[in-house]
Amino acid sequence: MLNGWFLWFIMFWVVILVGLFAIGGFFMFRKFLKVFPKADGKSTLDWQEYYVDKSIHLWNTEAKDLLEELCSPVPELFRPVAKQKIGAKIGEIALEEKATKIDTDLIIRGYIIATPKRDHKFLRKKLAIMKLDAAPYEHLF
Repeated sequence: MLNGWFLWFIMFWVVILVGLFAIGGFFMFRKFLKVFPKADGKSTLDWQEYYVDKSIHLWNTEAKDLLEELCSPVPELFRPVAKQKIGAKIGEIALEEKATKIDTDLIIRGYIIATPKRDHKFLRKKLAIMKLDAAPYEHLF
C-alpha cells in the first residue's frame, strides 16, 4: 500500500514533468516552423543567414559593440538568437538602402523593427541610459 505523502510526491513530479515537456515542445515546435521553407523555398532562418552573410562586411567594431550593448537586457540564454535575428534585420535594411557601413541609425531602426512591441520599453530604457535620442524613431515604435 502506498502512503498518502508518497502518492502526492509522485503526482507532483508527474505534473512538473508534463509541464516541462509541454514548454519544451512549444519552443521546439516554434523553432521547427522557422526552419520550414516558405513559398520562395527559403526558411526564415535561411533568410536571416543570407542577410547576415551579405552585410557582414558593413559591420565595424563600434557597430558590433552597440548591438551587443542594446541586446544586454535580453536573457543570456536567448541573446545569441536575438542578436542573429536583429543583425539580420539590420543587414536587410542596410542592403535595401545600399548603405556603405552599419551606423547607429541603422542599428536602432533595425532593432525596433526586429523586436516585438512588448520589448520596446526595454529599448527605450537602454537608449535613455546610453543618452541616445529616441525621438527620430517614434514612428517605428
